[in-house]
Amino acid sequence: MTARFDGTEDYVSTDDLTVAVNAAITLERPLLVKGEPGTGKTELARQVASALGVPMIEWNIKSTTRAQQGLYEYDAVSRLRDSQLGEERVRDVSNYIKKGKLWEAFAADHKVVLLIDEIDKADIEFPNDLLQELDRMEFYVYETGETIKAVNRPIVIITSNNEKELPDAFLRRCFFHYIRFPDESTMRKIVEVHHPGVKEQLLTTALTQFYEVRETPGLKKKPSTSEVLDWLKLLLAEDLTAEDLKRDGANALPKLHGALLKNEQDVHLFERLAFMVRGTQR
Repeated sequence: MTARFDGTEDYVSTDDLTVAVNAAITLERPLLVKGEPGTGKTELARQVASALGVPMIEWNIKSTTRAQQGLYEYDAVSRLRDSQLGEERVRDVSNYIKKGKLWEAFAADHKVVLLIDEIDKADIEFPNDLLQELDRMEFYVYETGETIKAVNRPIVIITSNNEKELPDAFLRRCFFHYIRFPDESTMRKIVEVHHPGVKEQLLTTALTQFYEVRETPGLKKKPSTSEVLDWLKLLLAEDLTAEDLKRDGANALPKLHGALLKNEQDVHLFERLAFMVRGTQR
């Protein structure tokens, strides 16, 4: 029986995203998910694992991460030191091999979700260096002479914030989905999952302001889904009403704007807008 993802109570999956996840599972290809930071790409992998009732193995990619680390790392220095000390464990080379996340996923005795998170942070050659291993679901360990082959083919989900282009050869091997930023209707469903029962007037006013902020020309960093959820949490904690959120020309910044605007350039942008409005009102 083929595993199927239909969303969860804790994650609002749009129809096209649900189709993409199930297509990748059926094709047994990695699902490459792109989108703005904060749109739920990483959380998707966790929810797929939860919905299918399987464990998740998470490989967080950094700028210094090498593809080989996902397979294994051989500690030749420690082995040399132990040999000089006459350690018995030096006879078994496997004592000096550290298994990577792909090895863990391949060796698991049950199906798992393997998340390769923010692949675009790594060097441009990083995706190409994993082509064969993700395609064949196996790799060779030179130090021990063994081939590690996936016992159960993992469901591979790869996320990218679109910081750099990925190689064509890598893209050909993936099923691709771009998570569009939620429209207001979808955002309301997301809010209901995280903050059920928000008063309609407050939610309407807050979301109207949120989308106005996002659409402000010249904004350096648009606030994301995770940031509007944080903002609403603060509004609820402060027991603010829709009336409290009203802005005038003298104050263009939203209440508790630090949850939405994350750099001084964007704060100054709204301050300049307020200054311009005051100037036209004189």
